[in-house]
Amino acid sequence: MTRVLLTAVAIGAALLPAQTPVERSWSALNAGLDDKSAETRAKAVRALGLIANNAKAQQLAEKALADPKPEVQAAGAEALGQMGAKSSANRLLEAVKSTDTSVVFAAANALFTLGDPRAYDIYYAVLTGERKTGESLVDSQMKMLKDPKAMAQIGMQAGLGFIPFAGIGMSVFKTATKDDSSPVRAAAAQKLIRDADPKTATALMDAAADKKWLVRAAVVDAIAKRGDASLLKAVWPLLSDENEIVRFNAAAAILRLTK
Repeated sequence: MTRVLLTAVAIGAALLPAQTPVERSWSALNAGLDDKSAETRAKAVRALGLIANNAKAQQLAEKALADPKPEVQAAGAEALGQMGAKSSANRLLEAVKSTDTSVVFAAANALFTLGDPRAYDIYYAVLTGERKTGESLVDSQMKMLKDPKAMAQIGMQAGLGFIPFAGIGMSVFKTATKDDSSPVRAAAAQKLIRDADPKTATALMDAAADKKWLVRAAVVDAIAKRGDASLLKAVWPLLSDENEIVRFNAAAAILRLTK
């Protein structure tokens, strides 16, 4: 009886149409996206970024932005940026309002990757502590930027996107593990290299005198790469900076912009 039953099951399975590679692939991803583990969901969501020009993948990545866990939300933002989902820009702007550091920076980086100039507003706010309109950041965002643990974490995760820049090696990793906001603010300075807004040029000049050497070094590097010799007046004093990386970067920036 048991043998007859097993045979019937085997025959029934054989009659079922086999899944195609595409169907199996979606089944695997859907299983990951529905998993109880936030870590597993985040991994599956992040993988969606490899699927460009696919409405289903984009929809699933956008859905991840509303996941209860910030690591999944951040993965959704990363995926949308990677897949080039420009039509998701407004959804990413909503994600920037999150009070979780990793989500804010993942969304900002996605907008930057998509070539959306609104990303510059976010990095400007990170560098200066206020929006380009002159308004201060909301309390939750200011609290986030002043949280040493949160900023150190994002410095290792997203902020280090500015590496490498001139003169920076292992020292930046040592700094990022014990510093508060400087790795992220340095990253923000680098993201502003191509922002043509005069307010950004002024902000970079002001930040060249920042108390954190990592920020000063990144800002000088950004000024050099902007190719605007009018900003050199903020770089000249740094030839006497106490930090040798800042001094070297200042010297190189001056030579680059005074050819």
